[in-house]
Amino acid sequence: MSTVCVHGLGYIGLPTAAMLANSGHDVRGYDVDEGLVATLRGGDVSLNEPGLSEFVSRALDGGGLTVVDEVRPAEYHLVCVPTPFDEAERRADLEYIRAASRAIRPVLREGDTVILESTVPPGTTASQMRPILEESGLSADDEFGLAHCPETVLPGNIIAELRANDRIVGGMTDEATAASVALYESFVDGEIRTTDGPTTAEFVKLIQNTFRDVNVGLANEIARLAHDYGIDSREAIEMANGHPRVNLLRPGPGVGGHCLPIDPWFLGDGSDNLDLIAAARRVNDGMVGFVVELLEELLPELDGKRVAVFGAAYKGNVDDTRMSPGLKLARELQHGSKQLKPATDGGAGRVEVAVHDPYVEDPTLNLEDATTAVTGAHALVITTDHDEFEELDPNRLAERMAESNVVDTKGILDADRWRQAGFSVRRV
Repeated sequence: MSTVCVHGLGYIGLPTAAMLANSGHDVRGYDVDEGLVATLRGGDVSLNEPGLSEFVSRALDGGGLTVVDEVRPAEYHLVCVPTPFDEAERRADLEYIRAASRAIRPVLREGDTVILESTVPPGTTASQMRPILEESGLSADDEFGLAHCPETVLPGNIIAELRANDRIVGGMTDEATAASVALYESFVDGEIRTTDGPTTAEFVKLIQNTFRDVNVGLANEIARLAHDYGIDSREAIEMANGHPRVNLLRPGPGVGGHCLPIDPWFLGDGSDNLDLIAAARRVNDGMVGFVVELLEELLPELDGKRVAVFGAAYKGNVDDTRMSPGLKLARELQHGSKQLKPATDGGAGRVEVAVHDPYVEDPTLNLEDATTAVTGAHALVITTDHDEFEELDPNRLAERMAESNVVDTKGILDADRWRQAGFSVRRV
């Protein structure tokens, strides 16, 4: 087994480091966040991921994983650092990638292999990492390996998918590819496919998520069209999917997380040919506005009303709030949008918003428990498909709400049951 230094101990890096350690490798986990390093050394895993705490504890207790506060020499360096998105410029901020490369450079040795797992625009491994690493005096052509192997896991099922999912490896050389494949073969049960160079591997990851985003965009546009005709879009989509060559996805309040709202823009980082993809992005980003329109059908005068938003996480049964449509809706309602009438006093905050999420613990969001959130509310909006929300009792909620209105953006409520309880119902 090999020595591995994992750079970045977040959603991907920490589970990957633990997986490698529990598979027999000698792993050093490094992060620039000193507080995180201290927390992990104390045995506290802050990520709310099923089974992760026990999995990481086993790696730490068994000695396979050591959390370090400086980069150590290793046969493999796995870079799992963030790639923030500049929304104004619609470009990736690659400073974390460059910083990780600079940190590896002093300890890089002949024969070592550096693998980038972070999701990046095509060409990043070759254009950003390679020149920095080669400042060590070593060449990526024949003295050290450099490759890209994108992660493909889903929050809520990370540990299982690290093992089960197929992987794509693209090295700068055949030797770099082979060395990378050897590492992943030690724990991946899925197929490991190789490609000629890291740029193709980077591109493949992006088009996987773009495929999903564009198809969600189609479902969302269908939902808006169906609304214009007074049709239930979900019923129509379900019937359309009875055709053997049709597989429409489900509509919703938009898409969240760090993949679908961002990766399509990464594709355009070095190209001007984003047309259909950019249109789908606009559709998905515009779904929060559509939810506001549905609210205004139920409450023609939104000014001064209280709206309970159930769902701060971007997807069901996880605590991940990155790019959350529910939080975006809350901000739009609180601070105004083009759908809302201008405030008579010129100020903001015309709608009182209460946000509830049973999975998210973030004091900066001012979340409320379910009972408090709906008390006095004129409408309830479901923005996340948590299992708990499917079991909500409309009769009990109606007793606490000022008006019985609900917008179900995820299609998880029994609309007939809620109507029987006196609710006016709208669905995306």
